[in-house]
Amino acid sequence: MIRELNKAEFYKCEKLTNDDGHLEVKAVIEGNNPGRIFVDDNDAPQTGLIWLGNHDGFFFIGDEGNESFNDHINGFLNQVIFPEAKKLEVHNFIAIGHHPRWEKTIEKVFGHRDMQKTKQNVYKLEKRQDINQNEPDMKQDYIVFKITKDVFENQDHSLENIDFLHSKILEFWSSPMEFFQKGTGYGILYHNKIVSLCFSGFVAGNVHGMDIETLEDHQGNKLGQKGAYRVVKECDRKGWIPYWDCEGSNTPSNKIAENVGLDLYLKYHVYIFPIDA
Repeated sequence: MIRELNKAEFYKCEKLTNDDGHLEVKAVIEGNNPGRIFVDDNDAPQTGLIWLGNHDGFFFIGDEGNESFNDHINGFLNQVIFPEAKKLEVHNFIAIGHHPRWEKTIEKVFGHRDMQKTKQNVYKLEKRQDINQNEPDMKQDYIVFKITKDVFENQDHSLENIDFLHSKILEFWSSPMEFFQKGTGYGILYHNKIVSLCFSGFVAGNVHGMDIETLEDHQGNKLGQKGAYRVVKECDRKGWIPYWDCEGSNTPSNKIAENVGLDLYLKYHVYIFPIDA
């Protein structure tokens, strides 16, 4: 039987994770970022499934050999998770193991599904360095700004597409206030239009997972790298650890991480299959 924990019970899953695992898992368990946790036992969980609040993945945590959980997970997905996901217009199940031993279990348990396997790279700032040497140049018409409460509220209506900023922050955070209390971020303006953002998407302890997005018309101008540089520099100044997770095949994203001075920290696999399968 698989059950959902309420938020006050998330602490029970702390022992199911380790120091070298995924930031997103810890961010949800610590209550910094929204998400849902389903476990094999409410009182003493041994295995669990975390559904990220931004609907960008499902993390398996704990004992990967727990047969009572593994034998029921397909039925639980079909009966509980998939109907809810469809209502939210989530079309794919993205399965990730919190530790590498989960990968064989995921391949076995979901082997009957039409599953794709991709590689991910995680970068962190492992060693202190002269961050200033990594700052990229930008064209003259672009302006960097700090994401502040005043900018977010846009009371003077000076920003044309403030909804871009609102939607990105609320994709990861329960409220703007949560972000301003725990995260940080920078954006790039072009003629009063927000064209690029880099900010703390997930936070656990002193580790900040960066999310970057640049509007398509402005890609190729090092805007994501400029925003990432500013976030990394602030993290370095405050003793935080910047963390960047991207697809192994996404050359531009990997280059951004390398160019702002981050080091390759972890490689892992992601498994994707349609929820209708």
